[in-house]
Amino acid sequence: MSSSWPQVGAIARRSIVRTARQPASVIPPLVFPVALMTVNAAGLQASTELPGFPTDSFLAFALAVPFIQGALFSTMNAGTDLARDVQTGFINRLALTALRDWALLVGQLSGIVVLGVVQAVFYLAVGIASGVDFESGPAGIALLLFYAAVVSLSFGALGAWLALRLGSGESIQAMFPVLFVFLFISSMNTPRDLIDVEWFQTAATLNPVSYMIEAVRSLIIEGWNGQALALGFGFTIVIGVISIMLASSALRTRMTRT
Repeated sequence: MSSSWPQVGAIARRSIVRTARQPASVIPPLVFPVALMTVNAAGLQASTELPGFPTDSFLAFALAVPFIQGALFSTMNAGTDLARDVQTGFINRLALTALRDWALLVGQLSGIVVLGVVQAVFYLAVGIASGVDFESGPAGIALLLFYAAVVSLSFGALGAWLALRLGSGESIQAMFPVLFVFLFISSMNTPRDLIDVEWFQTAATLNPVSYMIEAVRSLIIEGWNGQALALGFGFTIVIGVISIMLASSALRTRMTRT
């Protein structure tokens, strides 16, 4: 197995370099989440006056959203890049070499994780520059970066599975709006207990994305909330494990066909 790690490193470097050379893959995950956060913070600041709202700064409340929204871009980036490899025959050529299928998947996802952490550092810098105080302190910031890596891994694995299953970059891009629906029916703009519309509150409660956002939010505005962190990590890990299993199976099937 040790002989496969150089292969993992090579695939990871290829993933990072290829993404870095595509501004369309790098800039939107940085700009769009921050732009949406800024607009929401400006327009919904009055929400902080609601009884029971957890903070007097909507910007601090909304800062959690870019971390998850940016990770959704990991789904598209991982899926689009891998689908391109399928369409160009790169996967077929790799199947004729000694490359292990797990090394290809781990390398691809490693590149996505690195880029996800870079995005998280950018969001943190924007938050700090905007005057947001992190109640959990330096340790919470470190945990937040680790969580960003876990979320990027999980969503990247989901994108990899979709790419290997569909084999088309266009299909992955078509799925992106569907994935974004989960973001907008979550607790991104309002705490779940303050949502008045019953069906929306139910949807937000059943939506795993709500708990991912709330895990990040707890580190920013609460400090250390064990329940929020456990739910956030729990749902993220479950999604990641299932996605990795599906992606591994799809990759083995595709390479066996070759």
